[in-house]
Amino acid sequence: MANDVKIDPSWKTRLTAEFEKPYFHQLIDFVKSEYKSTTVYPPGNEIFHAFDACHFDDVKVVIIGQDPYHGPGQANGLCFSVHDGVKMPPSLLNIFKEIRNDLRIPIPISGNLDRWAKQGVLLLNATLTVRASTPGSHQNKGWETFTDAVIKKISDEKENVVFILWGAYAQKKGEIIDRAKHHVLMSPHPSPFSADRGFFGSKPFSKTNEYLRGRGLGEISWE
Repeated sequence: MANDVKIDPSWKTRLTAEFEKPYFHQLIDFVKSEYKSTTVYPPGNEIFHAFDACHFDDVKVVIIGQDPYHGPGQANGLCFSVHDGVKMPPSLLNIFKEIRNDLRIPIPISGNLDRWAKQGVLLLNATLTVRASTPGSHQNKGWETFTDAVIKKISDEKENVVFILWGAYAQKKGEIIDRAKHHVLMSPHPSPFSADRGFFGSKPFSKTNEYLRGRGLGEISWE
């Protein structure tokens, strides 16, 4: 794993205890050995990109994904996001189709969601690394424990965050969210296998902005 991993100090201070737990040391040993012996995504210096692009104090919205993309050049450390110039995977294209239908915003050229992260959208995969062409290959190694701790930290220490949970996996992971303090939006996953079963027409983007606006918080520009 790269030594130039970047995590914003606002996360570092809150996650230091997690980084020091035995499971996390075992996880990092596993991940390092995988990067040495095979092709792993995202690039090592982007594993924690979600925690550098969106600072803890700025978090207004959390979108939970599962694995990083496992194709060449796709994963960039933000769930559902790809680098500039990379063809949009089907789920991401469906997300933009829903934004178009919900907010009348044209589908953009770039699928890089850094522009959302900088506004306070934490784009969090449950598992932060994956072996090339092998979805799920880094599941149950410790990442889920870590990302559960992240979700709980946000739930406990913040208020009025919108959690967007697409599909059964994200919804199960979101069971630890305090519904009395936060707003949870759930629908089927934007994957082509399930988007027609209720993702399309669920209007998560306008609903998020309506909630934020109602609490005097800045809306997200979803372009």
